[in-house]
Amino acid sequence: MQNFQILRYTSLSFLISEELDIDMDEIEKEKIAALPSQLLVTTICHPMEYAKVLIQLGYEPLPPRRSTTLFGRPAMILPNVFQYIKFIKTSDGFFGCYRGLSARVLGLIASSQLTSKVIYAMGIDLPEINDPPNIVTDEEPKVEDYIRLGRRDMIMHTASVIVSYPFHVVSVRMMASFIGKEQDYSTLFGAIVSIYRDDGIRGFFHGIIPKLLGDLTCVAVTGVLAYYVNKYLVKTKDLRYYTVPLLTFVTSTITYPLVVVSTCMAVAGCSLSAGNPPNMPKYPSWQACWRDLLRNKQHKRGSSLIFRYYIAPIAAMQ
Repeated sequence: MQNFQILRYTSLSFLISEELDIDMDEIEKEKIAALPSQLLVTTICHPMEYAKVLIQLGYEPLPPRRSTTLFGRPAMILPNVFQYIKFIKTSDGFFGCYRGLSARVLGLIASSQLTSKVIYAMGIDLPEINDPPNIVTDEEPKVEDYIRLGRRDMIMHTASVIVSYPFHVVSVRMMASFIGKEQDYSTLFGAIVSIYRDDGIRGFFHGIIPKLLGDLTCVAVTGVLAYYVNKYLVKTKDLRYYTVPLLTFVTSTITYPLVVVSTCMAVAGCSLSAGNPPNMPKYPSWQACWRDLLRNKQHKRGSSLIFRYYIAPIAAMQ
């Protein structure tokens, strides 16, 4: 789903970049028109996202079993995402699989309605915001066009994250409450009150730095790669239309560990048992979280939802 969130903005920019005379009102109309399909996909896929968040937090209630890798080597394999969802359903019922969905829906709505308003409030007035360069053409790519479009994507994505991230934290903590069965986070209103009681306003932005760092790195690297791919490998407009979405998918897998860090920091140190020992170490900063996950080879938790091989943390092996 993280890939989907980034693809949502880059694909929108590509659609917009085909029309040179367009303003922010038209951009808002494009985003609003796409909202129903986004809400539908989010709702359908939420149980998988729910299980993925719990996996990113390191919660593994089902034991691994002996198996082999694709190359025949012996390995311990963890239950796949569908078995994980079945476990959640057995515990909380069908509707329990949709814990945290309400906050995610509100985040999508807020992003579609308020992104441009945040850009205006920040006093950003660049020509490419209302007039994005057209890079989906048969002509020779111009590096300045890619720089302008990349800058535009970064601004819009940053504004969108600022608007929607508080709802993301609410959603993650509601899902994380499954681990300790805390009732304070069983409702949307209860989760908001609990977050504010624990950490004040800043609690709604825990983990936003690695989130932005990962997303903006993905946008920047994708832009650089797209320029060179379109310049030397892809020569036609029809094929160039797919360059950025495909490259975004690839680069987002590289920055995925920062998604895990952001998810962990969204709950680290809060009143949930999921964010405290023994379920999670106390992290003084997101950098400490990053180092710990990297040292224990847990920085890719949730990147694969079907073939999930068990990797014992260093502390467990010592």
